[in-house]
Amino acid sequence: MISFLNQHGSELIIKTWEQIYISAFAIILGIIVAVPLGILLTRYDKTAKYVMSISGMLQTIPSLALLALMIPIFGIGKVPAIVALFIYSLLPILRNTYIGMKKVNANLIDAARGLGMTTMQSIFKVEIPMSMPIIMSGIRLSTVYVISWSTLASYIGAGGLGDFIFNGLNLYNPSLIIGGTIPVTILAILADYLLGIFEKKVTPKTKRSEV
Repeated sequence: MISFLNQHGSELIIKTWEQIYISAFAIILGIIVAVPLGILLTRYDKTAKYVMSISGMLQTIPSLALLALMIPIFGIGKVPAIVALFIYSLLPILRNTYIGMKKVNANLIDAARGLGMTTMQSIFKVEIPMSMPIIMSGIRLSTVYVISWSTLASYIGAGGLGDFIFNGLNLYNPSLIIGGTIPVTILAILADYLLGIFEKKVTPKTKRSEV
């Protein structure tokens, strides 16, 4: 491992940054799209079934196949990788947002309306805070998935730690494989840990005591 760091130390920093950049961009896009959509779908149950089905179908497409499908549209590089990973990030966040919002105690919503809150005020001040643990669970799951799957982005020239892994496989070089795999694992664990801390900060104390 020391010899690997001596030979590829600077390259490792660059590839790790590429991995973080691709993953973060994809997951942020996933949150921006899936959380509001999940909230909206709680108001349209019939539409929700179709949207969840479509999202589930996209999730079943093999990751390499989805990356390949992006090439005719976006070419090669980081953009098609981010788009593909964004699609993969949607389902867990969307599903958990929808489920979390649906599980909010109806009495709390009625009480909010009784206090004169509008629908939007009820959503932002009551429903989202109370469903935050479930929403964050989906975000954490998607983040770990995306960080892991982003190694495949190397196949379409997006860079990242997958370059080490696949070069190691092609060259039968275990040190390259290990040198790429360990940082990916550390990134996934670290991201989940940090999101866990964030989840505790944004979860109401009354809700924390229940879980």
